[in-house]
Amino acid sequence: MLAVFINAGAILLGSLIGFFLKKGIPEKYQKAVFASAGIVSLIIGIQMAIKTGHVLALAISLIIGGLVGTWLDIEGGVLSLGEWLKKHFIKGGDDSSFAEGFLSASVLFCSGAMAIVGSFKAGTIGDYSIILTKSVLDGFMSVIFAGAMGIGVAFSALSVLAYQGLLTLISVWVKPYVTDLMLQELTGLGGALVIMIGLGLLDIKKFKTGDFLPALVVTVLLVLAMPYIAFL
Repeated sequence: MLAVFINAGAILLGSLIGFFLKKGIPEKYQKAVFASAGIVSLIIGIQMAIKTGHVLALAISLIIGGLVGTWLDIEGGVLSLGEWLKKHFIKGGDDSSFAEGFLSASVLFCSGAMAIVGSFKAGTIGDYSIILTKSVLDGFMSVIFAGAMGIGVAFSALSVLAYQGLLTLISVWVKPYVTDLMLQELTGLGGALVIMIGLGLLDIKKFKTGDFLPALVVTVLLVLAMPYIAFL
């Protein structure tokens, strides 16, 4: 679990740096930071998304996951959690993008193979190298995101603690079922979600990214079904 705490700490530190830098930057320069965060998100998302080898499975996952998430209003629930965190921990805060920053950063830092493989290696053989590398990357990204979206990004460290902490604790039992193919497809789907974030930051199109989170579960089920369904 030590590596997970380091990862969360890097996000927290980077977010604080980005937040305090933002406070001293005029609004016209803040727009440039927003644009930078959007472009970087698109680059990361595209790099992840092209790793998929099963575009049809990716499309099915997004469609079914999006429908289920919309029905459950997952985005609304996550944003409500973000507002609750702001109300209880940011006294007098007027940051209207707090909840959005919390959601977007949580998706960014928890998607991708590094979070999964790194947690498994930390939990099973005590190898922290992947998580430490991810911590450096997340720290730099949190500076950019917090500069654009505010202090809500810092609270995504809680999401990382919960997600990667759970993976680390159950790694011994789950690892045998997580194949290279599953990591590949989960990374591809995570890339699609990060692209949604990037498009939103660039004011091209706003997506309810949280509503597509059930697509991760659909992807796992489809990968497990692939040996029996040829067209996937």
